[in-house]
Amino acid sequence: MKLLKPALLAAVMALPLATPAAYAETPPELLVVAQNIDDIVAIDPAQAYEFTSGELVTNTYDRLVQYDAEDTTVLAPGLATAWEIDAEAKTILFTLRDGVTFQSGNPLRAEDVVFSFARVVDLNLTPAFILTQLGWTPENVREMVTAEGNTVTVRYDGDFSPAFVMNVLAARPASVVDELTVMEHEMDGDMGNAWLNANTAGSGPFSLAAFRPAELIRMDANPDYFNGGPAIEGVIIRHVAEAATQQLLLESGDVDIARNLTPDQIASLDGDGVRVETFPQAAVHFLSFNQAVDSLTPPAFWEAARYLVDYEGMTSSIIAGQMEVHQAFWPEGFPGALTDTPYTYDPERAREILEEAGVELPITVTLEVINAAPFTDMAQSIQASFAEAGINFEILPGTGSQVITKYRERSHEAMLLYWGPDFMDPHSNAKAFAYNSNNDQDAYAATTTWRNSWAVPEEMNEMTIAALVEPDPAAREEIYLDLQRRVQESSPIVIMFQASYQVAMSDAVSGYVNGATSDFVFYRLVEKS
Repeated sequence: MKLLKPALLAAVMALPLATPAAYAETPPELLVVAQNIDDIVAIDPAQAYEFTSGELVTNTYDRLVQYDAEDTTVLAPGLATAWEIDAEAKTILFTLRDGVTFQSGNPLRAEDVVFSFARVVDLNLTPAFILTQLGWTPENVREMVTAEGNTVTVRYDGDFSPAFVMNVLAARPASVVDELTVMEHEMDGDMGNAWLNANTAGSGPFSLAAFRPAELIRMDANPDYFNGGPAIEGVIIRHVAEAATQQLLLESGDVDIARNLTPDQIASLDGDGVRVETFPQAAVHFLSFNQAVDSLTPPAFWEAARYLVDYEGMTSSIIAGQMEVHQAFWPEGFPGALTDTPYTYDPERAREILEEAGVELPITVTLEVINAAPFTDMAQSIQASFAEAGINFEILPGTGSQVITKYRERSHEAMLLYWGPDFMDPHSNAKAFAYNSNNDQDAYAATTTWRNSWAVPEEMNEMTIAALVEPDPAAREEIYLDLQRRVQESSPIVIMFQASYQVAMSDAVSGYVNGATSDFVFYRLVEKS
């Protein structure tokens, strides 16, 4: 595979945003993407928890088992080629793949797997809960995960089905990092966290060549990747927040893919050398209310809010082709999803609910929203429809990272956001939307319930745990359906839509894979003709 010439690379990195006609063709060996990437807070696999950072981690790291570009519905061998599950002993023995090297040139060792898992648990950053579900703690993780030769033994403590455990080990924080390289860059006991938030140390199909927050990501292909080297030499993702600019860049040939076009822009594409592909997504979009704000705590307020969203109005206009009405926390298309949509826009019914409950009106609420399409348009629609019942939203737009940071701090009033599963099991979303065992301010949990200060009824907490350990698949599915109904009927979280993702791209591009979650965005199979 040819190396990218420095002069050519410099030209690509300097592509102008304001004058797209100045450069009308992307290099044939590079994929150039226009995308809003300002949601990134961290790219260390032990900390990365945003959508764009998930895409970066997936393309630069591997896991023992993983969903791959060739079929995103199949859990396939990754760094492990075989495994033996002893369900009674709660142990899985993994045999590692031979010949894998990290981007540093260091060979993959079983010790790297132990280090990677223990590092996530020790650092205890946002996604650590995914692994600590298995009963791992800083005190025991090096006993629960052990290395011998080219095998790794994983033990877990809990009444989980093996399928649940395998899905956990296929999740983002289970990405395997190069221990020797990472620890060379340790500072003040951070286990390389600061360095890994600007670099990568993985074995994936790409390595990170450049990362400038809210500006640019560049990944170089790994020609020796165990599952086949990428057909292209690299990917450049340019931060372009404005959808109109993305369209101009795509139509002028300055980028190959535009990731954030509005429905109107999608409809206006003339089809000359450009096409649109639609990818069903697992993300559910919701409006939530912080229960630390007294005026937002009455259940009647939650119920009325469900009748104040103009679901059909939005899906037929501002989010047409991007979202479909969906009112349950587990996305349609996955086993156990509740597909009932009992709520429609009915401001008269909402006013009746508020009046009968004696809710004092009007109420003024600040609404945090990501300052990008289609979220600002959705916020304006919600502002208009809620005003019909005396609920007045003051919209506060911010970058993705600003909005998400406020959400994690519980410093918002109302929030317009979206949520995707952390791993492909219903428990991932059930824990996020129907479980909160400790609502204390200092008991941080990466869930929508805790972030909205909602002390979930104990019965729902117990149901969430019961579903997790239920061995019978049919019985487990029934519990999840019941949980979804309860959240749908009475919670401060109004689930409105499920995403459908439209990506506009040059006809010269093939092989782009955009699965149901951000962890399933793959560039390895992309070719340019």
